[in-house]
Amino acid sequence: MATEEPSYIDYDTFLDPDFSATSFANDLVLSTNDPTDTPLDLSTPLSRVLFDVQEIDIHIDNLTTKSAGPLLDYTQTRSDASAHILDEVSTQLDSLNEGYKRLEKDVIARFERADQVRLAAERLCATLKLGRAVSRCFTLGRQLDSQMTELGISASAALTSSSVTSSNTSKVRENHRAMVGAARSVLELRSEINSRTVPGLEKITTVTALRNNLLTPLERSLISLAQQTVREFSVSSLPTTSTSATGSNPTYLQSEQAKSRTTSALAALYLLSPCPPGTRASSFEPRLLLSALSSYLQANITSSQASLARALATLPTLDRTLTELSGRCANIVALAAVLASTPRGAHPGLSTAPASPTDSMQDAPLLPLILHSLDTSSLPSYFWRTLAQGLAPRVGDILSRGGVSARTLRSNKERVVGAVRECVLKSAAAARGEGVAEGGWGKGEREAAVMVGGILGPLGR
Repeated sequence: MATEEPSYIDYDTFLDPDFSATSFANDLVLSTNDPTDTPLDLSTPLSRVLFDVQEIDIHIDNLTTKSAGPLLDYTQTRSDASAHILDEVSTQLDSLNEGYKRLEKDVIARFERADQVRLAAERLCATLKLGRAVSRCFTLGRQLDSQMTELGISASAALTSSSVTSSNTSKVRENHRAMVGAARSVLELRSEINSRTVPGLEKITTVTALRNNLLTPLERSLISLAQQTVREFSVSSLPTTSTSATGSNPTYLQSEQAKSRTTSALAALYLLSPCPPGTRASSFEPRLLLSALSSYLQANITSSQASLARALATLPTLDRTLTELSGRCANIVALAAVLASTPRGAHPGLSTAPASPTDSMQDAPLLPLILHSLDTSSLPSYFWRTLAQGLAPRVGDILSRGGVSARTLRSNKERVVGAVRECVLKSAAAARGEGVAEGGWGKGEREAAVMVGGILGPLGR
């Protein structure tokens, strides 16, 4: 190529990476005009720019004219090279397409078929797991039905009524331990139906029918049976719904059987109490158990208040009524002993990871649960103190009505107070004599004072 011709254009300025058309135009206008002149002369800088453009255009024409041959040769060379590359690439592309078709036939098609087999296998596996879960549910259902049959309750009868008949009561006496087994079967069956490891189990019609027609009614009947067993607990001569009203003292064997039945009922209620997921044993409050015990205590307290109020209105019956109160207190002392000797045991719904090595509550007795719920240190103490709280209004009613009952009560208040005090102290002594060591009960002095205060308060000292 020929040497470049001389040019007055400063190519370095235009080729500078930092070149700015605005700055160049501004410098050009300032160099061709005096800043004090008005108006500005723009024709001169415009002509300068046009001359530069024309010069560059001429320079380009000269270069292309002189170098036409080399440029054409270069273009031809590039075109030939491109054609050669295209031929080579086309050959490789054809080979690649053939290889892909062979790969698609040998691998992709087989993979698609294998993926279908995998999907079918996964679905078969899920179906198998579902079938095993259904089988497990029905096995547990038969087990629960068999255990409830031992207790005299069938699924068909439980669907229509959850009440417990006399025939149920007699069977409970013989097979009361089945209550605990049935409670565990209820928990296992409920856990199996609600299991997240087998999704879709609850949508199966037979499982839904099993839950609605067997699990729910039998669980309801089992809870009712356990609650009734607690309500009927008695080791004294007091008549209950399941014993005659002759007032004969139960034998030692009968008392032990009553305690054993109540132990099974308490364990069943503890297991069947609602347990939120993740609950620790140390913070678990068995609502069904606490409710049954509270109802038992409240029923004894209410009946005792009514009996004592009638006895205070008709003093000849006071001694017999106080004997009944002693019997009810003996029942509560025996119940406290049962609770103190009954461990909580393992609950499937409670968290299995203790917060500390001493957090295991399986061997802890049931008694602290009801004591904490009632905010008391002793069940007999709670019985007498709560009984005393309701005495003052009833004594006040007797006095406000006046008549022979009020006069007799006022004139015999010392004898009445002495008899009530002696009743409480004898109950405490009998409890100690039976070896019942329960915190907060002691000799019964405080409870006797509270009972005496409940009577003397309205009478005046």
